[in-house]
Amino acid sequence: MEFSEVVRRRRMVRHYSDKPLAPDVVERILSSALRAPSAGFSQGWAFLALTEPADRARFWPFVPTRAEKTPTMRDAPLVVVPLAHKAAYLERYAEPDKGWEDRAEARWPAPYWHIDTGMASLLMLLTAVDEGLGACFFGIMPEDLQPFRSEFGVPDEYAPIGGLTVGYRAEDLPPQSGLVGERRRGTDAVVHRGQWGRHASAGAAHAAEEPR
Repeated sequence: MEFSEVVRRRRMVRHYSDKPLAPDVVERILSSALRAPSAGFSQGWAFLALTEPADRARFWPFVPTRAEKTPTMRDAPLVVVPLAHKAAYLERYAEPDKGWEDRAEARWPAPYWHIDTGMASLLMLLTAVDEGLGACFFGIMPEDLQPFRSEFGVPDEYAPIGGLTVGYRAEDLPPQSGLVGERRRGTDAVVHRGQWGRHASAGAAHAAEEPR
């Protein structure tokens, strides 16, 4: 599939069939996350992959609202929980070629351990589309994080940033709401070109200046 088509087709899919995924498909989705960029090549991430029905059943109580609102999400044969590892970044940037020996979190302009793990998650979402599948990213509420860690043995230094479901779209997948198209913001609203508040591209601005 052309990359532009992958991007165009990407959407959050919440209704799945229970058709299983081939093991090689699962591995391609998971391995794609490892191609994400990471600050200093810290690779401060980990991924809890749940492919067995019993393990997935253990997961859903920790996202009760999601499971209640869209129960067909539980039919997805793959659940992945991306985990950000801040310590990997603080340690990497204390190495001689970086030199932040104090490991101070205040040096970081943004929490790149979350950003990079988010980019890894997006690569899994896009790979799912390329495989002809649907996928969805969703949050895990703060009050459910520690019980989740305890259930799956996740160390405290690893922070779940959310969950991913991947699977074949349900045959009766509801059409996307027309409100999505109405609410989608275009580049003319969000891209500021050269100066805040300047939205027109150079070509468009030039065309507008030409006499008619």
